[in-house]
Parts: sequence; C-alpha cells; structure tokens
Amino acid sequence: MSRLPFELLLALRYLRPKRTFVSVITLISVLGVTLGVAVLIIVISVMTGFDQQLRDKILGFNTHIKILPHGETMKDYAALARVVSSNRNVRAVAPFVLGPVLVETAPASGQSQVGAPWVRGINPRIETNISILPSSIKYGKFDVSDRGLLVGVEFADKMNLQVGDRVAIGSPSMLRQWRANDQKEKGSAPVLPEYDVRGIFDLGYYEYNLSVIVTSLQDAQDLYDLKGDVHGLMVMLRDGYQAPYVAPELAQALGPNYRVITWMQENSSLLNAVLVEKNVMFIVLFFIVIVAALCICSALITFVVQKTREIGMLKALGATDLQVSLLFLSQGALVGALGDLAGYGLGMLALAYRNEFLHFLRRVTGFELFPASIYGFTELPALIIRNDILLICGSAWVVCILGGVIPAWRAGRLKPVEALRYE
Repeated sequence: MSRLPFELLLALRYLRPKRTFVSVITLISVLGVTLGVAVLIIVISVMTGFDQQLRDKILGFNTHIKILPHGETMKDYAALARVVSSNRNVRAVAPFVLGPVLVETAPASGQSQVGAPWVRGINPRIETNISILPSSIKYGKFDVSDRGLLVGVEFADKMNLQVGDRVAIGSPSMLRQWRANDQKEKGSAPVLPEYDVRGIFDLGYYEYNLSVIVTSLQDAQDLYDLKGDVHGLMVMLRDGYQAPYVAPELAQALGPNYRVITWMQENSSLLNAVLVEKNVMFIVLFFIVIVAALCICSALITFVVQKTREIGMLKALGATDLQVSLLFLSQGALVGALGDLAGYGLGMLALAYRNEFLHFLRRVTGFELFPASIYGFTELPALIIRNDILLICGSAWVVCILGGVIPAWRAGRLKPVEALRYE
C-alpha cells in the first residue's frame, strides 16, 4: 500500500496522460506555467544583472562621493582632502577637474573631425585607488604627462583616432578669451593647445567610452584657467553602499560652503528607472502565469463534471468534503509544481546561453537585439538571485493552487445522492 494520502494518490492517478480533452487542457496549463516561470526568471535575472552591472560600471569610473564648492572653484583642496581622509570610512581622496571641451582632430589628409566630450583631469599617481581607468587601457599606455590624452574606444572610433594622433582642445575659458580679444582693435585669437593621444581605454560602458576624455590635472587646470584651483574632490569609500551614511559626516566636517553628493544621488534617475522597469516587467509578465492558472481552473471544472459519479462514490464511502476538495487542490498544486520545475530548468538553460543566442540571431537576421549604443553594454548581463527565484516559483505555485479553489469547492459541496441520482 502507498504511504501517500489518498487525495494525493488519486490526484496523481487522474493526471496520468490520457487522450481526452481535459488532458490536453492540463498539458496546456503545464506549458503555460512553464513559459511564465521561465520568462519571469529570464527577465528578472537580466534586469537584476543590468542593474548590478550598471552600478559596477558607474562605480568603476565615478567615485562614491563628490565634494563640490558652492562657489566656482575649490581653492585650498589639499587641506580639505586631509579633513576628508581623516574619516575612518574613506579609502582614497583625489582632486579633479571636469567640464565640457571642444576637440578637433588634425589628420594627415582629409577633413578634420570635431567632437564635444567632457574632459576629466586626474592625478595619475593616485588614480589607481580611485577608478579602474589605469587597468582599462586597451591600446597604448596610461600616460597623461606633458599634454598626454586618454580617449575611449567609442570616441576614438567616432573621431577616427589612433594612438599617436594629435588633437586640439578648446575650453570655455578660451572662448571667453576670444570674445575679449575681439573687442580689442589689435587683439589676436588664442591658439588651441594640442594633445597627444597616448592611450585608448575601454571601461565597458558605452556612455563613458564615448563622452569622456582624460588628461592630467595640471593640463585640465590650464584648459579651464584655474591656476591652482580644482572643481572638487572625489572620495572613494571602503564600502560604496555606506555613502548615504558617510556623506552627512563629511558635510558636517567641511561646513556649509561645500556640497557632498553621493553616487546614488548623482545617478538616482537612472537607477530608479531600472528598478521601476524591473517591477513593471514582473507584474506584466506574471499575467502569463495567471492565464495558465485560469486554464487549470477550466480543466478542473470540466474534470469535476466528468468525475461526478466517482465523487459521489467517494462521499458514499465516507470521504469528507475537505478530503474531496483537497483532491482537486492537489491536482492544481501538482500542475503548478511541474510547471515550476520545467520553467526553472528552461530559464536556467536560456540564461546560460543568452549571449550565444543573441549572437546567433544577429548573424541570421543582421539585427542587433541588444545594441550597446542604447543599453551601454556589449553583452547581455544576468544575475541570478535565490530570493528572486523563490519569489517567482513560489508565487506561480500559489496562483496555480488558487486556480483550483473554485472546482475544489464545487466538488466538495456535491451530495452523494445528487451525484449518483442518474447513475
């Protein structure tokens, strides 16, 4: 004799494949749950990976905290850096200059190219503790001395630049000089300084590779005519997610003349957009599971009608209303469990070969489903989190059980006399 409860034993027996209409609906229900769970696992894992990789790329080149003066420039930044470094949570501090510039190439032949990126002035001696830039040089070397310049791979491709090329860079301060010289009778236009492309970097993030160029702090100060001033301080913490707690401490130590901005505040619109999109996708795609649960409900209602005689016999033999109801609830639970297992396996398989599938579609159709120019990443990211998997599979299983509530309630209310009246 089987040790299984007779409700579960009968549910398993009724679910055996048969060439009936109910079996077809049951199979469709299992497939619906499978597809719903698989799609949810794939989409939520990809969105989680996208969010995590986006945070990694942001923190790879940006810093956890930026300190900016309320005025135009930061003057005694060395003393301020010492105050910031005294905080136990701070790992490194570096001054920076950051602003838009105009870049013009000087090709040996052909027409020159013009771009408008942002220039970032760095201290190369401590940049290793601040960002991944020194280890992200793809061509050339990490050298910004004597008007050396580092550009991103996308910017280099757009401007047709290679290591060793020279470019002219103009800044807003030079534009002001032009305007001042135009008002003079014998004024002369300033000459744009030329820089050597020493290295081409790849930070793994399209936006940074396209819109940021890097030079030394001194050269950037000259471009913006800052003399010994800087635009602000970059602060790296031992734990970047402690930035909301460390920022008030630094603000209190520095006083009201400085603004302390965390990386979460600086990128809040982008990070919140990813989070909202992930939640909306979960809600929208979960309707696939709900449709599958409705199929389960339809199949069980038809099954109750077909098994009216058997239900009456079970009631006559002493089965309670609850036991009969549990019989049909068990069927919904088993269909949900089968769909969960199949959906989990399908989802894991799809995630394992997601990029290979994208490359295959790109070769066959010539259409790029995940363009780096839009999403900022060259590969489709994914991050599998156990709690997300449990939430998806658990909620799908509960919905499948709820899909059998109405048929189970109807079956439990059947009276033996009414069920066997016409038999």
